Amino acid sequence: MAAAVAAAASTAALLSVTTSNTSSTNINTFFRSSSSSSSSSLPLVALRRHRARWIPKTTGIRASISVPPISSKPDDLVASIFSKVLETDRGVLLKRDEHLKVAKAAEELKKFCVDEPVRCPLIFGEWDVVYCSTPTSPGGGYRSALGRLVFKTKEMIQVIEAPDIVKNKVSFSLFGFLDGDVSLKGKLKALDEKWIQVVFEAPELKVGSFEFRYGGESEVKLEITYIDDQIRLGKGSRGSLFVFQRRKLAS
Repeated sequence: MAAAVAAAASTAALLSVTTSNTSSTNINTFFRSSSSSSSSSLPLVALRRHRARWIPKTTGIRASISVPPISSKPDDLVASIFSKVLETDRGVLLKRDEHLKVAKAAEELKKFCVDEPVRCPLIFGEWDVVYCSTPTSPGGGYRSALGRLVFKTKEMIQVIEAPDIVKNKVSFSLFGFLDGDVSLKGKLKALDEKWIQVVFEAPELKVGSFEFRYGGESEVKLEITYIDDQIRLGKGSRGSLFVFQRRKLAS
């Protein structure tokens, strides 16, 4: 149990670990072919000259593959992002080119963000963390290849309450039968019209019937790059892209 608790503790890094940006590239493929000619006698050339067709010599064939343009409508971009990131274990199952497509759509959607997203009332509410450009960042070692063999993530939730309270919670199943979670409570501070800083208290860990606090305070900085009634995009101080989906309230 001590080993399981120690491993579960790393889930407290939900939004405190960031990583570097990724960027997209165009693919240009070139196919070249050459032709050769052989010498022939002059009489043979003269005999065939009257009925021969002139064929230009092929020096090369160039082909290029272009990426189709992304829709410029916000609703279409939001739908595109969700279609790419949902059911991917928060990005773990995506390949590099798929991460690039998410990044490109997020960059396009950024153009439609409100002027001061930090002061937008839509920031408040309950959000599911559905994607990170570096999937092992939220949760640290817990989200590593080895950690995912031991833990099964059930939920990653962030709640933002007016005026400045942030609550993070990661629920998991240890070895598929022992439930647990790690939660953090922090205070939000607006650094400018887009950037926020959250200082979290020591995390609280629950595994089975055990419950205790450990460690100390932690701090994260996040830029809000887009927000509406469905989605919130954030970029960490080291460039990690996060996608949050607003939770549906139970009817």
